[in-house]
Formats: sequence, structure tokens, C-alpha cells
Amino acid sequence: MEQSKSIIKRHDVLLIFAVAIVTAIASEVKVIPYEGAPFRFGLGTVMFLLAVLILPLPLIHTGFITGIVIVLFRTILDVAFFESAFTNAILTHLPAGLFYILFAFGLYMIKLEQLKSKPFLLASLVTIIEFASNSVEQLATSLFITNIPLTMKEIVLLLLVAFIRSFFVVGIYSSITVKEQKRQVQQLLNFISTLYVEALYLKKSMNEIEQITADSYSLYDQLKKIDPMLGMKALSIAQEIHEVKKDEQRIYAGLAKILNMEQLDAYFISELLQYVKEANEKYSEMLNKKIEIAISCNHDFRTKEHIPLLALMNNLVANAVEAIEKEGTIRISINTSKDFATITVEDTGAGISKNLIPVIFDPGFTTKFNRQGVPSTGIGLSHVQAIVDKFNGTIHVESNETTVFSIKIPINNLQEGV
Repeated sequence: MEQSKSIIKRHDVLLIFAVAIVTAIASEVKVIPYEGAPFRFGLGTVMFLLAVLILPLPLIHTGFITGIVIVLFRTILDVAFFESAFTNAILTHLPAGLFYILFAFGLYMIKLEQLKSKPFLLASLVTIIEFASNSVEQLATSLFITNIPLTMKEIVLLLLVAFIRSFFVVGIYSSITVKEQKRQVQQLLNFISTLYVEALYLKKSMNEIEQITADSYSLYDQLKKIDPMLGMKALSIAQEIHEVKKDEQRIYAGLAKILNMEQLDAYFISELLQYVKEANEKYSEMLNKKIEIAISCNHDFRTKEHIPLLALMNNLVANAVEAIEKEGTIRISINTSKDFATITVEDTGAGISKNLIPVIFDPGFTTKFNRQGVPSTGIGLSHVQAIVDKFNGTIHVESNETTVFSIKIPINNLQEGV
């Protein structure tokens, strides 16, 4: 445990020094707005703020070490390139080091981590902190180094630059986090939609087990009069099957709870289409196939049935990906009318034989075999059918030059608030 803590601390120190060095280098990319002015604007503040927003670093330590590195870095540059006296160079750059210490302390005081989810408030507070820290830096420079007083014009410029830099950096950070959150939500929804399919399979299995239990008990009832020993064996089998059913019920109850929680939110149909597109583009890349996936929607609307819809569309599109040999096109569209939403998945794959179309939705049907010749479970399209039935919809399949699955669902069963 102690060794783990020391590794974490060592890692933090390395990150802090990396941030300090990058900040020092970036600060040399600078603008001096007025000739002879006691201040300059560089990229150092931008890099420092972005780093502490992204990396979980101790702010006080990071600010202190960055301040020291900035002073030493600029001093070395002055001595090496401008032949300045070492002492004079250090004194000249001390206010810059003070800026980063004060800036980090200000960020610590506003509890930076808690404000990351409130970008406008965060950017506003960072503007105030940067302006205050910059003002102290420039005041120290004016009083102890240049003896050039700050004018109101320069103070306004400090405030303007603080505003621009703060909102710019917080905006970049927010766009990064929003993109990451979107990716995580997409992964979660795809995972939950897979669970939804498994829950359907489990429910079907439970129904079958219920029938087998009833048949076993009926067999016991008949055998106990003919052969009590065989009757007891049949009863024992019925009891064991019943225990299996109880285990499956517990698992199903857990899955149902998760699925109900996930369906509290509502999503736009366009969002679901994008999730399906991105997930299956990655799937096609994994299979080393070059597949173009196009999506379209004539009318966007919100739905709370995003989990079954994702399960349905992902299943059909994944089948389409598998049906395409090396390269091809898949088109996914959702068209709504006054009464119905029609989901269409069309692919340029190998197609389906006309004599197989009537049986492709039967449980256990499959045309897919692994390298050992073992068939797949064949539960995909039967569950698509189950989801469509759940929504009181219909599904139609055509396979000519392209294969088209067309699903028609009453809009009232999908659209939120209808």
C-alpha cells in the first residue's frame, strides 16, 4: 500500500514538472502590446489552465513549482542570449513566478473540480482570478523593476485578455469533456441494448422452463401410480428445473431493474441513428471491411424507448455488416407519418434466398457457422421480431439487388408525449 502511494506521488511530481516546463516554453510565445510596457501576454497561462483542468494535479504544488520553473527558465534564457546578470534576471522575472502561484491558489480557493460541470460560472471566476493575479504581477513589476506605472488603458487590456483566455480555455475543455461524455453514453447505451436482447432471451427461456416444469410434474403424477421410484425421479427433475427457473427469475429481475432505470431518459431519434452508425462503423473496421453507412430521418422526435430501438437497429445493422463480403453500403432511415414510424435498413450484401425469408425470424434459425462448423445461437432476428411485436408493429423483408428490412411501428408507441 505504501509503495502504491509513493508511486502515485512520484507520478504526480513528474506530471507537475512536465506541466511547468511546457508552460515555461509556451510562455515564450508572447505578445508585447506596447513598446516598453511592463507586461506581456503569452500562451503559458493557456497551457497551465488547460493542464490543471484536464489533469488531476494538486493545484498549490503545481502553481508553486511552475512559478519557480518559469523564473529559472526565463533567467537562463536572459543569461544565455542577452548576457544579463544572473541576479538581475531573476529579480526581473520573479513577478511572473508570483503570477502562477497566485493563479493556482485562486483556482484552489474556488474548488476547481466542483465547477467543471458549470462552464460559464467557471470561466467567469477564472477571468477574475487571472485578472487579479495579472494585476499583482504587473503592480510588482511596476513598483520594483520598471518604475513604469500602469495606466487605466493597460488595466482594461489586462481584464480583456483575462476574459478571452479564460473563456477560450474553458470552452476547449468543455468541448473535450462533452465529446468524451457522449462517447461514454454511446458505449453505455449499446451495452444496455445488448442486455435488453439478453433479457428477452432469458424471459423466453423462463417461459419454456415453466412449461417443462409443468410437463415434468405431469409425468410424475402419471408415473407415481405405475412406478413410484420413477415417479420420484420425475418429481426430482421437476424440482431441479424449478430451481433453475428461480435463479433465472432473480437474474431477470436484476436486468429489468437496470433496463427500467436506463429508460427514464428520452433521446432524439437522430441521436440513436448516430449511435448505431458509429458503433457499426467500428464493427465493420474490426472485420476489415470497407462499409459506408448512411443515415437519414425525415422528422426528429424524442423517445423513451431508446433501449429496445437500439437493440433492434443494432441487430439488423450488425447482420448487414456481416452479410457484406468486403465492401458495400448500408442505409438506415426513419420516416415518420401521422400514424407510423418506418425504420428501414438496406444493405448491398449477399442477400437472402427467397425460400428462407419466411423462416428467418424463427427461433434458432441461422445461416452463420464458425470455423469448426458450429452454428450460432440464431436468436438475433427472432428477438427483432419480439421487439417489433412489443410495439404492435410489423416487419417486412425483401431481397433482390439489395436486402431491405422495413419495420412499421405506430408512432404513439415510440414518440414521447404522444
